[in-house]
Amino acid sequence: MKRPHEVRAHWGLLALLLILVAALLTVSAVTSGALGEHPYNPPRGERDAPVPAAVLAGGPILDATHPSVAGLRVAPRTVVLTFDDGPSPYTPQVLDILEKFHVPATFFVIGTHVTGNSAALRRMVADGDEIGVHTFTHSDLATIPAWRRQLELDTTQLAIASATGYTTDLLRPPFSSEPGSLTPGEWGAITRAGSYRIVLADRDTEDWRRPGVDSIVAAAAPGGPAAGVVMLHDGGGNRSQTVSALKILIPELKARGYRFATVSHAIGVRSPWTRASGWQRARGSVVIGAVVLSGWLRNGLQVLFLTVGVLAVLRVLLLLVLARRHDRLTAAPHRPGPASLPGLSIVVPAFNEEAGVEACVRSLVACDYPQFEVIVVDDGSTDGTADVVAGLGLPGLRLLRQPNAGKPAALNAGIAAAVYDVLVLVDGDTVFERDALRELVAPLRDPAVGAVSGNTKVGNRQGLLGRWQHVEYVIGFNLDRRMFDLLRCMPTVPGAIGAFRRVTLTDVGGVSDQTLAEDTDLTMAICRAGWRVVYAPNARAWTEAPASLSQLWRQRYRWCYGTLQAMWKHRGAVLQRGAAGHFGRRGLPYLLLFQVLLPLLAPVIDLAALFSIITGDIGLIGASWLGFLALQFIAAGYAFLLDGERLRTLWVLPIQQFVYRQLMYLVVIQSVASALYGVRLRWHKLERTGTFDSVPRTVALADVGGTDDGLHALAAAHFHQPSPAPRAHPESPESPRTPATLALKPSPSQHPSAGRPADRSPVVIDDATVTPAARQQSGEDPPARLRPNAARRPRPRSPRDQLRHTRTGTPRSSS
Repeated sequence: MKRPHEVRAHWGLLALLLILVAALLTVSAVTSGALGEHPYNPPRGERDAPVPAAVLAGGPILDATHPSVAGLRVAPRTVVLTFDDGPSPYTPQVLDILEKFHVPATFFVIGTHVTGNSAALRRMVADGDEIGVHTFTHSDLATIPAWRRQLELDTTQLAIASATGYTTDLLRPPFSSEPGSLTPGEWGAITRAGSYRIVLADRDTEDWRRPGVDSIVAAAAPGGPAAGVVMLHDGGGNRSQTVSALKILIPELKARGYRFATVSHAIGVRSPWTRASGWQRARGSVVIGAVVLSGWLRNGLQVLFLTVGVLAVLRVLLLLVLARRHDRLTAAPHRPGPASLPGLSIVVPAFNEEAGVEACVRSLVACDYPQFEVIVVDDGSTDGTADVVAGLGLPGLRLLRQPNAGKPAALNAGIAAAVYDVLVLVDGDTVFERDALRELVAPLRDPAVGAVSGNTKVGNRQGLLGRWQHVEYVIGFNLDRRMFDLLRCMPTVPGAIGAFRRVTLTDVGGVSDQTLAEDTDLTMAICRAGWRVVYAPNARAWTEAPASLSQLWRQRYRWCYGTLQAMWKHRGAVLQRGAAGHFGRRGLPYLLLFQVLLPLLAPVIDLAALFSIITGDIGLIGASWLGFLALQFIAAGYAFLLDGERLRTLWVLPIQQFVYRQLMYLVVIQSVASALYGVRLRWHKLERTGTFDSVPRTVALADVGGTDDGLHALAAAHFHQPSPAPRAHPESPESPRTPATLALKPSPSQHPSAGRPADRSPVVIDDATVTPAARQQSGEDPPARLRPNAARRPRPRSPRDQLRHTRTGTPRSSS
């Protein structure tokens, strides 16, 4: 029996959906050909036998089962009115005229036109008219293969059977005219048509050319007693001239003594009707239904393409305008001096981060900031993460150990143990630029700001996959987050780099473990609590992105599923007022539209685009694709300029549309399906290599503690060189970055725990030492989830809430 998270039924449903869409697109492509008569060059038909002389000189009504026999002619002074290419909106007008003058006629219908016009066919039968086959899509029977020819005839018969309950033995091939104009190719098609009575014409009015009412009447009216079969058209275009000509032609011919008849009555043969079986009518209903559905799909896709195009243009324009405005507002930020900078507690949750935690910690310790501490919370790692941190010997570094409880618990433990009231939450695979902390906390001078998002950069972008993620990160952070900042609806402060006030975290109850995207959940809660969340583009940190498609899938699956959980959890913000309402009515609809709904429609859009290219509509699709690509280039180019990146990386953007984009929308489909199933997803831990091959040397070679050994160690951590054993750092008071200036001795005005002794070496705290007594020593009582190892009763989970995950027996990642 499969576990819940292994359910894959949605992929089968998606495959069936795409097969159905492909089938309907095929029907649409077949049925959207020529609508009726048009200028035509008949095939030469070298492989077919010549047309018999008797046929060329005979009458217009042929028996396909006796091809050598000359065609029959109608009786003298008899007119057979025939109409091709219908039914259409003009057909009821023609029927009204025929009924007014009590004149029968014969209609040769196109199968696809029967759809939506079944009532017209039933009226024909009731009025005593006859109906014949004119193929399903007005295809030239002389040029299509045998299987297609048979399909054209059979599907038209089924459509007639569904509409009238009868089948017919009358056939008029498209593009046919008088017997004398038959070519060998057309004659070959007639002889292979089967047991049909072929009806050509004595008088071809060519009314489809719209020559004028008088010309149509003159072409239809006989000059003597011989009248015969008259070819007119009730469909395939504007037939108003034909309708007007009938009002003149019929009274004129009646006045001259001509009588009107159907084909069968005119030559004295049996009725063409044969009662259809129930199976034929059922199959005919399927045929008509398929044509109807294909039409709906075609129209729906046209509307969808137009809607998506308009939304894409509006989105890009909005992003560019707001990004420009945000850039102007943040171009020259106030940089407070060291005395006015608050002390920081940097919390680094780590689970099996042995490969990258050293580079992370060293970059943090090397930051140009006067007072801070670094707390690494080892969340029950099974590798050497804790040993690496404990062996660094860096000043201002503290290590907390706890059994594996997940990233939210690790963050809450670090927050509870923190000294300062401004907290920076950092992933264990992140490398900070030297001035990142200053830039990150600068917006906190505004008391309304409760959290600040930094600018995450991809540190391993040398391969194609890394470059794709690099482009995505730059566009997402420099355009979307700037827009979210100005609209006050920031959905996510990334786990890689974010600053928070302690009071803000207290207001929302700390970091929740109810979703897999704890950073998104936390940010949404902060927005709903009335705090502003802003973006600091110059606070840059470098992270290790997934290096394989499988790892990228697992990471984005967790992100997307967690975002869905957070959106569902905070859906009530849509109806709230104030800051919560701004987030609920701006941020949530944007996420729903551009990160959920449009990706769900993407497979159908891609299939339709591919199908259009295959069927010959490459011009429109190609122009649309190039237009979308141009929009992306504009957005990406501006984002790269804002971020100071080189534009040459954008060469990967066109290729990104054929692999990376599909992977991203398949992730959304998987996430939505998991949510609908009620799957309780577990954490996916990514494999870390500690690769930061794209980090600038100005970042990697930052000063660590003011010593050459520290400089060497940091470079080794970033560039994978053996790191020498660290030595004790000098503690001269003259040094601008002595350990004494770190955040281990805060002033009383900064934190109630001012009496704590200052340590200059890592403090290793195991799970048992972080107790309620420690909280009493600090003089504060934070919320339960901010208290490490405090026993809490689990919140009851509603069985109706399918967007929440559950703990499993496997270790949970803290990254």
